Amino acid sequence: MVTASKKYNTWIVILSIAIPLAVAILFGVKIDVQLPVFLPPIYASLNAFTAVLLLMAFWAIKNKKTGLHEILMKTAIIFSVLFLVLYVAYHMTSDSTKFGGEGLIKNVYFIILITHIILSVAVIPFVLITYVRAITNQVELHKKIARFTFPLWLYVAISGVIVYLMISPYY
Repeated sequence: MVTASKKYNTWIVILSIAIPLAVAILFGVKIDVQLPVFLPPIYASLNAFTAVLLLMAFWAIKNKKTGLHEILMKTAIIFSVLFLVLYVAYHMTSDSTKFGGEGLIKNVYFIILITHIILSVAVIPFVLITYVRAITNQVELHKKIARFTFPLWLYVAISGVIVYLMISPYY
């Protein structure tokens, strides 16, 4: 089974590099279009739903409900992709919002924001490798990496919501 996942390794590397690179490049692209909806609460909600899905999937696997676990994890991946698309669309069509807090809260905000950004990039290969190990039926290897992927991804999802809640008064 290990050889079955090797065909995915190139894609994992490509996507792990291409996704953050594309986001960084697209952040520099500004399109003069007014979107019909205000996206930040929508993509923050997708992050919140992702966190809930991850927790439900954790519960499902602990209770040996592998079919439910699989559905929940695939849905979490879809929500994360939708988040990313909407996040990039917002930043391509809107100016960035500056955090207006002062003092300690400003430091807390930036610590959460910076760790969120760094870990959102770092979690990409973890999610991809964990997913490949699942679909190639490498259960033990899947479990080993999922122990790292789950808390990283959960932190990214929750911290994204916290960042939104902290900056939302300044929109």
